[in-house]
Amino acid sequence: MDNILRNIKRLIPKSVFRALQPVYHYALSAIGAVWYGFPSRHITVIGVTGTKGKSTVTELIATILRADGKKVASLSTIQFTYGEKRERNMFKMTMPGRFFVHQFLRRAVNEGCNYAVMEMTSEGAKLYRHKFVEINALVFTNLTPEHIESHGSFANYKAAKLKLAQAVADSKKRPRILVANADDEHGADFLNFDVEEKITYSLTDLSLYTLHKDGFSMVFGNTTIRVPLVGLFNIYNALAAIKVTGAFGVTLETAGKALRNLAPIAGRVEHFESARGAKKHVTAIVDYAHTVDSLEKLYQAFENRSKVCVLGNTGGGRDTWKRPEMAALAEKYCDHVILTDEDPYDEPPQQIIADMEKGITDKEKLTVIMNRREAIRAAVSLAQDDGYVLISGKGTDPYIMRANGEKEPWSDAEVVKEILKELNEVA
Repeated sequence: MDNILRNIKRLIPKSVFRALQPVYHYALSAIGAVWYGFPSRHITVIGVTGTKGKSTVTELIATILRADGKKVASLSTIQFTYGEKRERNMFKMTMPGRFFVHQFLRRAVNEGCNYAVMEMTSEGAKLYRHKFVEINALVFTNLTPEHIESHGSFANYKAAKLKLAQAVADSKKRPRILVANADDEHGADFLNFDVEEKITYSLTDLSLYTLHKDGFSMVFGNTTIRVPLVGLFNIYNALAAIKVTGAFGVTLETAGKALRNLAPIAGRVEHFESARGAKKHVTAIVDYAHTVDSLEKLYQAFENRSKVCVLGNTGGGRDTWKRPEMAALAEKYCDHVILTDEDPYDEPPQQIIADMEKGITDKEKLTVIMNRREAIRAAVSLAQDDGYVLISGKGTDPYIMRANGEKEPWSDAEVVKEILKELNEVA
């Protein structure tokens, strides 16, 4: 079926295809739903949307549900899971096309999963990949400017996200649940739909919270929960997961225990350390932060600590406006900034770097190293003893995207581990 559709697409002139694109994508979703037997009707579906935190919230929800004895499937930028089976997301997109969403749900049903937790994006909504998915609940995390060139404006970007809330309202399932961040200025708009349950989460839900070097603790009701995730933004992520799983009957005690025992989330403030007996002790952080707001929150989570920052910024041909802004943030928060290659696509990588350099006034703090591996190696070399190296932008991305569709296999995490191992060996 996939090959048939691909061949049909090749036969259609590009100008005609562009005009018919909405119909084409809608038809793909309809055919996918029929082909896989409308699988979302046979499983509880929880969607997660927003600009930042989607992958982490998806992983946290799945973790809590598993702790409650549920068999869970999950779909995120990081990975696809079916119970205990895990597969790395190699598509470099969160909601892959070609029927993948319905195929994922069908496999989840066939594997005996009770719940499917799905990261859902504005791009996916724009291409109708959420259509014919009966959603039980949607979590909204936050909204800041992103994908503006793709959507045409922030208003269009937000409207695409709101289509996912409308999908919950249109769902035949009961109850229909919307969960929104009340501390975000757009949160109320994601509750403005006719559903049975509307739930908010906010820092005001907590009587106390404390940020630690290696995580945070929060007092929710009469329960104190310690979570091994750093940064204020992860308190919001944890609250979102607690609130939505609570709507499905998971107790705070179960959620708290699951969060206390949480395994590291790949590519999301993921920590790697050199050995204590090495030449020097360095902690490297690999994170997906690729918006102005998420990058600043990442840097703030490590404020007052010596850090060298490796910044690649946005991929070629998109969101060019934020290149100097993100570089300016790196200059503000980091002791030294290394600008490097990330995902140039068909744009000359030197042009991307040149746009970023405009945001840095103190050139003494700046080094440009186009080879990403060598940039990370240089950052580790420059880091102070007990210092930090913050590597942002790619997280778990499996490729560096180059011109003409060329994909260079890549893993920030693996490169970091290799370089830290070298540091250990020269001790």
